[in-house]
Amino acid sequence: MKILKRNQVIILVIALMLVTAGYLNFIETNNQNEAIQTNGNNVETMGDATFVSSGILVENSENDLENTNTVQNQTNTNTIDTNANPEDTSNDYFINSKLERDTMYSQIIESYQKMLDSTTVSAEQKTVAQNEITKINETKNAIMIAENLIKTKGVEEVLILVNDKNINVIVDDDLKQEEIAQIQNIVSREMKSEIENIHISSK
Repeated sequence: MKILKRNQVIILVIALMLVTAGYLNFIETNNQNEAIQTNGNNVETMGDATFVSSGILVENSENDLENTNTVQNQTNTNTIDTNANPEDTSNDYFINSKLERDTMYSQIIESYQKMLDSTTVSAEQKTVAQNEITKINETKNAIMIAENLIKTKGVEEVLILVNDKNINVIVDDDLKQEEIAQIQNIVSREMKSEIENIHISSK
């Protein structure tokens, strides 16, 4: 009898535990349903996907908008900085033009040098080629000296281009009449040119 009662007590305790667990599960399920109904106004759908927390989406959209504006502001700042420094473009012009000029001289000298090295070219033609190489080297040296002397007069950037007898001098700033006269004298002396063949302009 004592054993039977003990078994009955155990069964009763287990039954109470099951009932309690079921009740707690029922309460928890109801709370979750109420929470979903409460947030029902914030539910958004996109195709087959459901976004329960639209507030997060809005916040992310605002953050994306702020990031986009930041990138645009940085881009605008860079654009302003580029436009605010026209001297960079001017410097590029002088650098690239000098590079093209020197490359042209190098290519011409290379062509004449091939004539000197050729076994099919006559001695007279080789003499002409050698004279031309000497002439180009003298012109290059005269240009270098003249440009350096002009810079000593306060001109930051200067480019000298030779086209037969005409000499074009390009500077990066407007010059006074006395400064133009000084440049003309330098170029005329160093490059053995007439004043009327020297043309000065600003970039």
